[in-house]
Amino acid sequence: MNRGQPKTAMVLAAGLGKRMRPLTATLPKPLVKVGGRALVDHALDRLADAGVETAIVNVHYLADRVIDHLKARRRPRVLISDERAQLMETGGGVVKALPLLGEEPFYLINSDSFWIEGPRPNLATLFAAWQSAAMDALLMLAPATAAVGYEGAGDFFMDTSGRLAPRPERQVAPFVYTGVAIVNPSAMFADAPEGPFSLNILIDRVSEAGRLFGVRMDGMWFHVGTPAAVDEAERALVSSAA
Repeated sequence: MNRGQPKTAMVLAAGLGKRMRPLTATLPKPLVKVGGRALVDHALDRLADAGVETAIVNVHYLADRVIDHLKARRRPRVLISDERAQLMETGGGVVKALPLLGEEPFYLINSDSFWIEGPRPNLATLFAAWQSAAMDALLMLAPATAAVGYEGAGDFFMDTSGRLAPRPERQVAPFVYTGVAIVNPSAMFADAPEGPFSLNILIDRVSEAGRLFGVRMDGMWFHVGTPAAVDEAERALVSSAA
């Protein structure tokens, strides 16, 4: 039984943004602007709209720039998980922040996760599908063929119950992970590796246990990974507002 929508979130914002160069030569990727607003602010705005009260944001590359930018935020309240001494990668970054995140399920979101909403806010849709008894992680998915700026082979197959299976090598899967999820920390991060590691290690483990599920999002998701993708997202925003 769900206890209520998560009030806490983890925002992954510590990456180096190498594929976004030259934009990230002097600017951390979370501060790259789309539609006149920094990517990290788009993510935090979505969380605030979903009722999140506290967001933990991890930082590493050009960390002072990100910290200074976030000082003005009031909703949600922002706490910093500082990785300047060592970049912990996606999985290790969450583990480092667990003391700040607490024991209840929380939203996990990449700072560059960017989308245009459909008829219903997607974080509300994600929470409506969340079932603590059956799930360790619930991922927000986009159709791979409709994701703007995405040219990969997809990430997951999804059955009629929403249970996910990772794409095997040399196959094409219909859904791509948007970088947005709800996770149960006591289950997802139990016996997690020490030090830096990829979150994919735990996603694979949860999938093997049959406790990884997904929800197909409404609206339009953007893979904002390169300067060209930023331009494409800008054009799509203008078109959607017309």
